[in-house]
Amino acid sequence: MNQKAETGNGAGAAADPRAERVRALAARLSDASTPDAVAAVAAADDEVAVAALQSVVPTLARAVLEQLPAARRQRLLAAASPENRRQWAAPEGYPESSIGALMELPIGVFGPQMTVAQATEELRELVKRAFVTYSFVVDTAGKLLGVVTFRDLLFSSGDKKLEQVMLLDPFYLRVDEPVVDAMKRALNRHYPVYPVCDASGRLVGLIRGQTMFEAQAIELSAQPGVMVGVEKEERLRTPLWRSLRFRHPWLQLNILTAFLAAGVVASFADTIDRVVVLAAFLPVLAGQSGNTGSQALAVTLRGMTLGEVKPGDNRRLVLKEAALGLLNGALVGITGGLGMYFYASMKGAPDALLLSTIVLVAMTFSCVASGIAGTIVPLTLKRLGADPATASTIFLTTATDVVSMGMLLGLATWLLKVTA
Repeated sequence: MNQKAETGNGAGAAADPRAERVRALAARLSDASTPDAVAAVAAADDEVAVAALQSVVPTLARAVLEQLPAARRQRLLAAASPENRRQWAAPEGYPESSIGALMELPIGVFGPQMTVAQATEELRELVKRAFVTYSFVVDTAGKLLGVVTFRDLLFSSGDKKLEQVMLLDPFYLRVDEPVVDAMKRALNRHYPVYPVCDASGRLVGLIRGQTMFEAQAIELSAQPGVMVGVEKEERLRTPLWRSLRFRHPWLQLNILTAFLAAGVVASFADTIDRVVVLAAFLPVLAGQSGNTGSQALAVTLRGMTLGEVKPGDNRRLVLKEAALGLLNGALVGITGGLGMYFYASMKGAPDALLLSTIVLVAMTFSCVASGIAGTIVPLTLKRLGADPATASTIFLTTATDVVSMGMLLGLATWLLKVTA
């Protein structure tokens, strides 16, 4: 429910400093990350803060209130209307990624024996303080029986009972249902509001379509950043030092893992000294295998986000990406091998054909390993209870660099021993 702050209208509202502060704070809350929104509310006086929180969606108000100091939170709750206090407390106890965490308390709920005239009269008072889209009809146990639209009320005679005009067997979402699963079921319906029921069909809340799809859009938009160590909370307006605190630990991890790749290259220093042309192809091999792994990672994360990865699918996914890596690696390996042959020939390096063959073999098997890593990294993180997207590219880059450079330099070292 979006309860509008009483900020006035016309010239009077424009001249009211408090109304302007409320509108400005509400706009900032809607546009800022949660930490920034908390900071904005903390800096405002209680009266303005409460009015602004009551004018935004309850899910946002709840997220801000949860992170305020206990004393300030209690003052704001005490100053809010009873209806808003109930709305802000509605999702307590539900998992963060479930419909229950986003729902609002149901409004416009009537019994089946109520007449159209009686319901219309109650709605006239209700819409003065709440945004009502549908009316819901429930039995004495609270079980959802039907939905009544305003069109039904408008064109039905006043003496008809709601059970005579309601839409039977209405579509509803389950309170414990993951948001992703709910979006799949609601994808072709495009209702502005969905009733939310428990396992027994009892109406426990409602969720607005906009809220549900916005929540998932924010989650998806944050995923590319999470893959490289950018926190979901960071936005363009996040302060410098907070952004530094979010990002820097992952960069430290990245440089530590990069030492592994550097160690692999250093262990083959003699080989590079004897076959200098190899140094020119190290970034080519690392970049190609890295891109192959990133493709596998992106597809795997997308499938996990959309709920397409089912128990028992892991083996099939790994085998598919390994096969794609083999085919793609062989094709780009041919191009890389030809490049090495011409480059080695231009530099007068001996065994140009053998060097090109090494590039072909190294490219092929590096892409196989990268495809496997791109699938295994997020699956492993999920099994460990971590966010599958969290800094996954850091681990993937390390794996692909170590394998690709180790493969190329290892084969070259073997070649030198064989031809010595």
